[in-house]
Amino acid sequence: MTTTDLLPATPPRSAARRALLAGSAGNLVEWYEFGVYGCFATVIAANFFTPRAGTGAGVQGGAEALVATYAAFALAFFFRPVGALLFGRIGDRFGRRPTLVLVIGLMTLATTLIGLLPTRADIGAAAPWLLTLLRALQGLSAGGEFGGAVSLMAEYAPPGRRGLYGAWQSFTVALGLLTGAATAAALATVLPAAALYAWGWRIPFLLALPLGAVALWLRTALEEPPGAPPAGPAAATGTTDPAGTTGVREQARAVVLGIGRIMGWSAAGYAFLVVLPSHLQSALGASFRDALLATTLVNLGFAASILPAGLLSDRIGRRPVMLCGALGIAVLAVPLLYLLQSPGTPTQARIAAVLTAGALVGLLAGPGPAMLAEMFPRRVRCTGLGLSYALANAVFSGCAGLFVTALTARTGNTAVPAHYAAAACALSVPALLTLRGNDHREPLR
Repeated sequence: MTTTDLLPATPPRSAARRALLAGSAGNLVEWYEFGVYGCFATVIAANFFTPRAGTGAGVQGGAEALVATYAAFALAFFFRPVGALLFGRIGDRFGRRPTLVLVIGLMTLATTLIGLLPTRADIGAAAPWLLTLLRALQGLSAGGEFGGAVSLMAEYAPPGRRGLYGAWQSFTVALGLLTGAATAAALATVLPAAALYAWGWRIPFLLALPLGAVALWLRTALEEPPGAPPAGPAAATGTTDPAGTTGVREQARAVVLGIGRIMGWSAAGYAFLVVLPSHLQSALGASFRDALLATTLVNLGFAASILPAGLLSDRIGRRPVMLCGALGIAVLAVPLLYLLQSPGTPTQARIAAVLTAGALVGLLAGPGPAMLAEMFPRRVRCTGLGLSYALANAVFSGCAGLFVTALTARTGNTAVPAHYAAAACALSVPALLTLRGNDHREPLR
């Protein structure tokens, strides 16, 4: 038997494209919902976390309610590591397809139920608890989504295209966030504020039902990646790893290193892409529409750079591209935010500032999924990369809104989001420096 015989067969291009579409579809649904929650944070605060809901409560006098809203947001992220372990084990033992079908079903159900949920004015203190429960269910499903989808894309990717295929996962994050922001902006334009707060906010959550149904249909037709072992518990334990790379200690070290490599991506992504709308409203006094416009632009910059960054990382390696993004945010985040909030800044400069901020996050998000997939062997890939991503997001993304809102209210410093993103990216640089220059050319283990 030759070395080539040990490597998985290259999948047909048609099968690879179907896997790419099915893997990324669920991701779009997930991040559409998270984007909607971020855009409507002040509205949700008024309806669920303010004793006497009203259109003014969430925007001007609702700092404590907004903190509570982001606490529910953060709680969902702390369920993501649990989901990564649960669904990751299913994916590693029984195949990628069962995991991806389960998580999209659970995510769609929970998101739709949020759109049907009675508010605090209807059922009292039970409303925020029910919302928090549904956010926890979303956290479980989201924890399994990343590991299963990225494993599928990386294992189906043609030679020399893992960065590009993995970048589609991040690109659908941008599409989901853009779709959520655009939907919120459209509703804010066509509906009066009273109607938006009363019932209009439900529409984006209910739209997750048809989106999720399409994603579920795509995933039920999936086949396992080429070279996959037979599904079942025996498949996960039927071989040994003489090098010990799948041992508990090795995997724990890999997970910690993976967290270090993507902590900047997690923190900057949420500070700029999700937390920005409510921060601009609560801290800088921007209107709901202006805040959504800024969010749409920063997500456009993010989306525009992801696929080129993934493709470039296939050519020159993951390390230089991701280092450029991390160092760029560490150096430019604070100046860009001051430029954005300065009254004398021309409109063109404001647009350039938000586009640049989004593009820098894209340099991290493009190569990031492939980089994580290359860190773990196939037998534990779903669990390992899913856990790294979920833990990084739980700490550095899920807490971003809570941390930024609370610290801004306490200190009065409106540049807190930029300092938060810059610090996390600076701390991730040493971990990114440990990447080897030829990892992108090596076959997956």
